[in-house]
Amino acid sequence: MATASARVMDFLARNQVPYQQIHHSVDFTSQETAAHTKTPGREFAKTVVLRIDNDFGLAVLPAPHRIDFEALRRWLNAQNVRLATEDEMESLFPDCEIGAEPPLGSLYELPVYVSPTLARDEEITFNAGSHEEAIRMKYDDFARLTRPSIIHFSNS
Repeated sequence: MATASARVMDFLARNQVPYQQIHHSVDFTSQETAAHTKTPGREFAKTVVLRIDNDFGLAVLPAPHRIDFEALRRWLNAQNVRLATEDEMESLFPDCEIGAEPPLGSLYELPVYVSPTLARDEEITFNAGSHEEAIRMKYDDFARLTRPSIIHFSNS
């Protein structure tokens, strides 16, 4: 059984953020995890690791949404925006299972770009570093920890 990243749990504890840890069956898509954690898909924060020119960042959007890469590229004034490779994700998130990265960019020294749809929610749920653990917390606490840029870059 995979467990939540100790680094994530320590980060939340150090910042005195109340949260609920949710154990669920192994999932590999954000839609499945949303269902198994009894979270509406629009409130499940899917984390997508991006390569933005020579840097990295996190796009955080509702589970059923897709990234509009062209809109994101224009907003970031970047030449190229693409998905990070598995090797890149592994080096950026050594304490997490690939594909279960949490959206806590400040913990990993990465900028966070959030869809306005998530920013309207009182709570969000997201992967906690494993395919079997999720975190539910108040969006305001998440925003305080990550200081995200809220931009339109996704659609359902």
